[in-house]
Amino acid sequence: MHTTHTEVLVVGAGPTGLVLAIDLARRGIPHRVVERAERGFPGSRGTGIQPRTLEVFDDLGVLPAFLAESRAIAPSQIWEGAERVAVRALVESADDSPGIPYPDPQMLPQWRTVELLGARLEELGGHVDFRTELTGFTQDADGVTATVRHADGTAETVRAGWLVAADGGRSTVRKALGVPFTGERLPSAPMLIADVILAGPDRAEIDRDHWHMWPKSADGFLALRPLEGTEAVQVIAGLGDDAGDLEGEPGATPEQVTRLVAGRSGLRLTVDQVRWSSVYRAGTAMAERFREGRVILAGDAAHIHPPSGGQGLNTSLQDAYNLGWKLGAVLRLGAPEELLDSYDAERRRVAADVLGLASRVHRADQSGAEGGFQRRGKETHQLTLGYRESPLSRELRRDVPEGALRAGDRAPDAPCVDASGTAVRLFDLFRGPHFTLLDLTGAPAAAPLPDWIRTYAVGDGPKAALRDPEGHAKAAYGSGLFLVRPDGYVALATDDAADVAEYVRRVAG
Repeated sequence: MHTTHTEVLVVGAGPTGLVLAIDLARRGIPHRVVERAERGFPGSRGTGIQPRTLEVFDDLGVLPAFLAESRAIAPSQIWEGAERVAVRALVESADDSPGIPYPDPQMLPQWRTVELLGARLEELGGHVDFRTELTGFTQDADGVTATVRHADGTAETVRAGWLVAADGGRSTVRKALGVPFTGERLPSAPMLIADVILAGPDRAEIDRDHWHMWPKSADGFLALRPLEGTEAVQVIAGLGDDAGDLEGEPGATPEQVTRLVAGRSGLRLTVDQVRWSSVYRAGTAMAERFREGRVILAGDAAHIHPPSGGQGLNTSLQDAYNLGWKLGAVLRLGAPEELLDSYDAERRRVAADVLGLASRVHRADQSGAEGGFQRRGKETHQLTLGYRESPLSRELRRDVPEGALRAGDRAPDAPCVDASGTAVRLFDLFRGPHFTLLDLTGAPAAAPLPDWIRTYAVGDGPKAALRDPEGHAKAAYGSGLFLVRPDGYVALATDDAADVAEYVRRVAG
């Protein structure tokens, strides 16, 4: 058994593990991603990408490819048997604001999102070791020693500074740590979700411009949702006593799903092929802590959500986005290891809040409101989630107006103009692994800062690197110095440049 070395070992190549690997790769941090499966996740399960996650994709360089294939959420066509009875909007757009460049959630099957993230990782020189399973690990004060088994049965020892468990709700890492994982089963019947190829005389009735729902079927809820970028349709159906017949391997058969779809829809539909299926029982759970020494839990390994409201995948991705820059600060900037305690503090609070929201949406759906579903409001967009209570957030200005941007809040976008007269967005300036200091004081520039902080004076004065001709930046931020973290949240808001230097010492050690 030979030993290899890396700085971060990531267990699991789902969306969470891939986002973390992308962030580490662009920081030049050596890492390994191991995945026991032979390829990425095969199903459509986590399809909804919220506006905040679109901003994450923008920063990581994934967004153009994602937008080229995804679509906004289609309106829902409500059916009663073979009759169309109503069309309803399922989601609410974000506020029309220059600060929110992506106001609408987008849809793409999870398997394709995973492929796009994997392609981006490869562009940055990274890769995934598929068919490679973590079989054990120990940790000490300086790192983690892990054992992995390859497809041919050979074993390898990996010595890493940090181990990140992104290995799903049944996380072997979390179980090995003995971290409690508690939650509740939510009231609902088991649900079938399947990616199928539909046929039959009425196939054309299932147009690709709507989600098709039968909320009042006597046998239970049915939804048929055409999947983006493929001819497949996602089937979602409540189950009864037949749930056990559809679970496990090899999963639901075409004949079983045909009986369900044809019986509940009243349409002459058949299922030619089942590409993937799963039966789930809605519930919530969260780990008691997200960090245990040199081992960190992220994504479903740390928290699981009901699918209602499209919160689980997005929250998991943003765990990785929060963690990446902090690992980078510890490994490259000399930040103390205690900085990683803020990952636990920030993300456990967010996960708890999002679990509550997803549970409320689930219960409203189960109540039958609005024909079997509840319209998803702006609170599901994750744009208002933040870290005001974090030990990393420092609001030092006086007399801040009520409702104003504060330290810990998401840093909004704004259209500006650079010195050459070229239009530039604040998000263009934020893009990358650095911190950004926005100077909206109109005073002389602050003292020189480390090269991992990029400073821009914003305003109309002679020293302004960015012009704000329509006042959008001023309206979004107000007056002061705003240090924006690499994950797009305001770390520090102050009127005194000396506070910036002090914060830098705190972060960089």
